[in-house]
Amino acid sequence: MPVQSERNIVCPVIPVRGLVIFPGVVSPLFVSRPRSIRAAEEAGERDRIIFVAAEKRPYAETLTPGNLYSVGTVCKMLQNVRLPDGSLKVVAEGGYRAKSVRFADHDSYMQASVAPLDDSRGLIANPPSAPVRARMRALLREFEQNVRLDPKLPDEIYRSVSDIDDASTLGDVIASHSRLEIEDKQKLLETADAEERLDLLLRMLVAENKLLALEREIEEKVRSEMEKEQHNYYLREKLKVINEELGEESPANEAEEMRAAAAGAGMPEAILERVNKEINRFGKLAPFSPEAAVARSYIETLNELPWNKSTDDCLDLGNARRVLEEDHYGLEDVKKRILEYLAVKSRAGGKMRAQVICFAGPPGVGKTSLGRSIARAMGRKFINISLGGMRDEAEIRGHRRTYVGALPGRLIQKIRQCGVNNPLILMDEIDKLGSDFRGDPSSALLEALDPEQNWHFVDNFLEVPFDLSKVMFITTANATATIPRPLLDRMEVISLSGYVMEEKLNIAKRHLLPRITAEHGLEKNDMKLSDAALKEIISSYTIEAGVRSLDRELSKIARRVAVELSEGKGKVSLSKGRLKDVLGAPKLHSTKIPKDKTLGTAIGLAWTEAGGDVILIESAVMDGNGKVTYTGNLGEIMQESATTALAYLRSHASDYSLSDFKWNKKDIHIHVPAGAVPKDGPSAGITLALSLASTLTGRMIVASFAMTGEMTLHGNVLPIGGVREKILAAKRYGIKDIILPISNKADTSELSEWVLSGMHLHFVSDISEVFAFALGE
Repeated sequence: MPVQSERNIVCPVIPVRGLVIFPGVVSPLFVSRPRSIRAAEEAGERDRIIFVAAEKRPYAETLTPGNLYSVGTVCKMLQNVRLPDGSLKVVAEGGYRAKSVRFADHDSYMQASVAPLDDSRGLIANPPSAPVRARMRALLREFEQNVRLDPKLPDEIYRSVSDIDDASTLGDVIASHSRLEIEDKQKLLETADAEERLDLLLRMLVAENKLLALEREIEEKVRSEMEKEQHNYYLREKLKVINEELGEESPANEAEEMRAAAAGAGMPEAILERVNKEINRFGKLAPFSPEAAVARSYIETLNELPWNKSTDDCLDLGNARRVLEEDHYGLEDVKKRILEYLAVKSRAGGKMRAQVICFAGPPGVGKTSLGRSIARAMGRKFINISLGGMRDEAEIRGHRRTYVGALPGRLIQKIRQCGVNNPLILMDEIDKLGSDFRGDPSSALLEALDPEQNWHFVDNFLEVPFDLSKVMFITTANATATIPRPLLDRMEVISLSGYVMEEKLNIAKRHLLPRITAEHGLEKNDMKLSDAALKEIISSYTIEAGVRSLDRELSKIARRVAVELSEGKGKVSLSKGRLKDVLGAPKLHSTKIPKDKTLGTAIGLAWTEAGGDVILIESAVMDGNGKVTYTGNLGEIMQESATTALAYLRSHASDYSLSDFKWNKKDIHIHVPAGAVPKDGPSAGITLALSLASTLTGRMIVASFAMTGEMTLHGNVLPIGGVREKILAAKRYGIKDIILPISNKADTSELSEWVLSGMHLHFVSDISEVFAFALGE
């Protein structure tokens, strides 16, 4: 053992992996790296002193001083032997702890200048004091427990360690033989104070023994369960023989029943052959084994699928028209498309290519109930699958049978439950599909919804193709922007734009009130609402494209009527004046439309999920430094539209008498009221331009005009969407003059006569035409 020096020494370095050498411990080192072999040979030629340092984890490909712990052990080589494979076996004896001051490369090996680790505080008297002796005894007890629990440590180790009287040596030897992590051993090596080192080692051994005890407990539990399984298998085999002797039900009999069910399921020959193989395999399995349960579930699923069972389509157009009119008011475009589908189906039969329809529109307009009505009109079974929030691809394709508790995907499960292969499947909220590490459900739907592929749709659980081409798929979405483009390309989108006042009034009278009256236990004449009261509820208490809020408000009235009838007050007739007592104060406040000419306030038309609406756009100019301020919760696109309008006016300043306007000395403020409501989109471009032109030039805006249209930097007016809703919004507010892009003229020709009745549409192609209409002298 090398004697600890009072000064730094320079010696070769041998890095080691997964090993920490402690003082007083003799350890074999197997050196295979050329630089390490050269270091050992160099030490052999000198004084046989080496510095052994552990490598840090994770281990790097190229060894550098930064990959080594700075604290190691100065050792003496007792023996070095060249092995047949060219490596070197070195037997080293740990001398003392040391810390590298500096590493350096010397020719073909690494060497370091090391300083002894100061352990003056750790000198322990011999014989040790009572506290130290107590630590040694506790440490020996824990190490004995460690040897007993760890099957890789022989009992002889404890006996050899128990004879050590020196506390510091005892701690180092126990640390060397224990199976602690390399990082923990390195902490012990770096702890110079001997008493602190004993306390730290004791804590580590206690934690290690707890872990070893838990491991042994788990091993014994697993071994016990395995013995139990073997015992159960033996009993099952005996039971099998007993059942055969008694002639009772056995797996073989169950397999015959499955084989008979498969023969009558009407599945294709190739699939029938596959099922029979699975049945043969099932007959050889232990009845209660996990494999038998999986095989039974798989065979039963294939046998219960409706391979050739289908319902006959009712293609009577008169019946279909009657059912659709009974269930829904309005939605003429949708009804027309459905009748076209039935007409072609009745003439083409099986030649007709399958189609996927997507109903896109705001919540509450009847997309889901419309799918149910189509199924009733065609005489098909109806299946509803909600896709909202679905993130797991296995929900569509199913799980592999290798997974515990594997099941088919929802499509196969629903078809199995309904018992026919041509139901109408409504996939709700397809725009709210998600994706994460479990897969992308929208990608799985590509195969199911594509007529070119779904005739051989393969579920992961079935592992055989199933024909989905006879299924009529209908999807619903609130917006198509979030639907993946490849999936959207496989669907025909039919837009449901929402209901207007007149349509909601008829829906309430024909559908909502009769249902709500029955649900609340009322007779037909117990609750009477005038048309004026219904219109007041629609306009002042609900704002939506659909009728869900209207349904809730009418239900609230029905509950009040039920209370009054229960109190003996007789039949209740609710006029417009009593609504405030039942429903409270109106929740909606109409936009205050200017009646006279205004400066800087233009009337715009907007589309929201609740339908069309009227917005006011205001602007003002004041002294400043050329800053433009936007308020009213405007989105980025709307702010860009304002910037475009302002750029147009600046570039055409001479046309509008703005040549002398001090742009850099004036601030412009643009505001849209109802600041709590987010607003965005390009269709307010011409409205913004009109408001700014009025403010900057001082010309008044004619208040009888409302407008919508996107504007380019050169003043061209581009088309917009939601024409029907915007016209109806203007009509609701009593505005009769509407400015629209000329490109939307074709859209207005498809509107109903009652929508255009009393309205004056002005089509423009350039912003100068907008100014000519709405900007006064």
